Amino acid sequence: MSGATSILIIARLTLSEAFRRRLLWVLVGLTGLIVVLTWWGFGRIAEASPVTGPVQVLGVSQVTVMLAFMFSFVLAMTAVFAGSPAIGADIESGLLLAILARPIRRSDVLLGRWLGLAVVLVGYALAAGYLELGAVVLATGYVPADPATGPVYLAGESLILLTLAIVISTRVAPVAGGAIAVVGYGLAWMAGVMGGVGEAFDNHLLRGVGVVSRLILPSDVLWRGSAGALSPTDTVLTAGGVDANLYRFSPFSGSAPSAAWLAWCLLWVVAMLALGIVLLRRREI
Repeated sequence: MSGATSILIIARLTLSEAFRRRLLWVLVGLTGLIVVLTWWGFGRIAEASPVTGPVQVLGVSQVTVMLAFMFSFVLAMTAVFAGSPAIGADIESGLLLAILARPIRRSDVLLGRWLGLAVVLVGYALAAGYLELGAVVLATGYVPADPATGPVYLAGESLILLTLAIVISTRVAPVAGGAIAVVGYGLAWMAGVMGGVGEAFDNHLLRGVGVVSRLILPSDVLWRGSAGALSPTDTVLTAGGVDANLYRFSPFSGSAPSAAWLAWCLLWVVAMLALGIVLLRRREI
């Protein structure tokens, strides 16, 4: 059996397990509920003050970015708690030992688990993200600066956290591994905020903290990209009396990441998966 075939088999089994545990159905139900609440809430905002002037547009845009931040947190938690037991639970239950008795390599198991969960997370992030943006546009008429890429960045962020959780699960029990990944996500976001403050005040130390944190865990790179895509344009900010340059240093603002940062995010995922394979190979089962 080839490695690619084994990976696809494990991925298919992971998807089947997600269906059996009703993870997908829960996500679908939550997505429907969130979209309806988003449409209702933004509709009430539009009724109270029609979104026609720059101030109203600025207000709706800020609520939209806050909604995206909450959604990114939900995605992060989903990725962490889906990935944390991916390997560790199989080791503790003895399931992995039974799987490896067949002509399947440990690397195939890890990559297959990652691929199956990645399909679930990316599909959920894109579907829910575009549906929520559609609800905002339908209720208020407000269209963000770059609505097409906002959910894509959030989907990428979830892949980074899924990868981190799975790699940790090769050595740490699921509950402890999930806690480590969640704390890492929070610290990366806080360091990103500090880096933004460092840029605003030309503080080299704080700016360096932001850069180093993004190199270690680049989830904040993609969150900032999503926030920038969903933020108002500079024209709207200026019309609303907000300094566009100062706005960029807000904790809930951002800009499209450079090609170098996007390449680093991709390289980070590949490197972490390679590290996870090495750690799993050296793990006694």
